[in-house]
Amino acid sequence: MTRFDRLVLRIPRLRDLVLHRELFAGHAERLQKQLDESLAREEALQQELHDAEREAAKRERAIIRERDAVVADRARLQRELDEALGAQRVLKQKAEADAPLSVTDRMRADWDARARTEGTYFIATAREEWTPDRFFASGEDTVQRFILTDMTNICRGLDPKQMRVLEIGCGAGRITKALAGIFGEVHAVDISPEMIKLARENLAGVPNVHLYANSGADLAVLPDLPFHFAFSFIVFQHIPEKAIVESYIRDVHRVLAPGALFKFQVEGGDVSDRDSADTWHGVSFTETEMREIAARSGFELRYTDGSGTQYFWLWMFKA
Repeated sequence: MTRFDRLVLRIPRLRDLVLHRELFAGHAERLQKQLDESLAREEALQQELHDAEREAAKRERAIIRERDAVVADRARLQRELDEALGAQRVLKQKAEADAPLSVTDRMRADWDARARTEGTYFIATAREEWTPDRFFASGEDTVQRFILTDMTNICRGLDPKQMRVLEIGCGAGRITKALAGIFGEVHAVDISPEMIKLARENLAGVPNVHLYANSGADLAVLPDLPFHFAFSFIVFQHIPEKAIVESYIRDVHRVLAPGALFKFQVEGGDVSDRDSADTWHGVSFTETEMREIAARSGFELRYTDGSGTQYFWLWMFKA
């Protein structure tokens, strides 16, 4: 304390001012210290924030680099996969081009081509040109001759409207439509998707007909239901291999109800001049061969008609 301060302290009013000044000075000093500490803390926090931002930026750059590497690797793998799949397709196409067509593939291709040119002629060759009315009238005639004259064997006491029947080789639906007028359900198969397309167009207004494009050798496309009668006319005479006809007969036995009839026609005449690659003129069967096939397939061959001719009819009943 200075001499002046000691002099001031002797004056009461001035003494209070000096004392208050000392208090304010001490308070100011404390505030300054707190401010300095706060500034130091702020600076430290600012430095931590800067360091954190720098570390985050560094980490972000690392993540971006890793992401870009993954994207680039994925793109590389996709290119390699696309190249591999492309090579696989080329090899498959080459193999398919080099491989000979199976018999059923040739049959399907030929009947598709016939359907696209003049389907009705190739289904029924009695006329070179058909009107829709005459075409379906010929189917009615076929049913009149081979179905309605044989209802005792076909129905075996069943109501036709309660029967589910099968037609093999329906083509454009010539016979199918007539069958639908007699029986409750008609399920018809054909090897040619193009023929099935024509049949769908022709029979669009017939609700009890169900059409299927099949393999050309079996009936795997049919629903798992029992059938009460099966029929096929001028179909097997076009098949170029006996094994395919027998495969059909065996599968008909599988889908028929016990006791049901499979009535069908095969070629029984001389086909010695037939080209083996032909899918129009098929194989021929003797009665002995058909009896052996019936026995192997589980059928009873009860009647035959026309053995040795083009229209060789057979009545096979499921035992």
